[in-house]
Amino acid sequence: MNRAWLRYHLPSGAFVGISSAVILVGVGLLVYFGAYDIAADAPHTRPVYALLESLRDRSIAVRARGIVPPADLNSAGRVSIGAGLYTEMCSGCHLGPGVERSELSQGLYPQAPELAMKSDLNPAQQFWIIKHGVKLSAMPAWGKTHPDPLIWDMVAFIRKLPGMTPDAYKRLVASAPADHDTMMKDMPG
Repeated sequence: MNRAWLRYHLPSGAFVGISSAVILVGVGLLVYFGAYDIAADAPHTRPVYALLESLRDRSIAVRARGIVPPADLNSAGRVSIGAGLYTEMCSGCHLGPGVERSELSQGLYPQAPELAMKSDLNPAQQFWIIKHGVKLSAMPAWGKTHPDPLIWDMVAFIRKLPGMTPDAYKRLVASAPADHDTMMKDMPG
C-alpha cells in the first residue's frame, strides 16, 4: 500500500487524521526517548533555532502592541536610575561598554544579547521583555519584583547604551542612585 492508494481509497478527512496521528506519535516518541539534546553546550539545529527565534520575535511584537512609553523616557533621571538597575540586575549577562564577558554570560544558550550593540527592538518591546521575561532563555520576568516605572527606567538606560563609550558607561553607573529597593518602597503602588 502506498500513499497514493491511501489518498484515493480513504476520505480526505481520514487521510489528514491518520497523517496527523502519525506525526503526533512520532513527536511523542522523540520526546519520550529524549532524542533531542537540550544541553546548553549543544546548539540547536539551524531549523530549530530559526523556528524558536521567529516564535520569540513574533510573540514579543504581538504582545508589545499598545504599550505606550512614558513621555519622559529620555529624561536624565530615568536614565540614571536605569543605569543602577542595569548594573545590578542585567550587566552579568548583557554586559556593557568595556565590560568583559562573565562566566555566566559565556555559559548561556542562547547567548544573551549584548545591549550596547544596536537593537531593532522598540521601547514597548524592550519594556515587555524586561517585565515578562523570555522562556528558555534565562531572561527573568522582572515585573514580578519591580513596578512599571522602574522597568521604564531600565528601558531608558538600555536605549542609551548603543554607542556609549566605556568611560561614559562607568561615569553613568557611578552616578546612579545606590539602592533601588528603597526607591521601590517609596513608589506608589
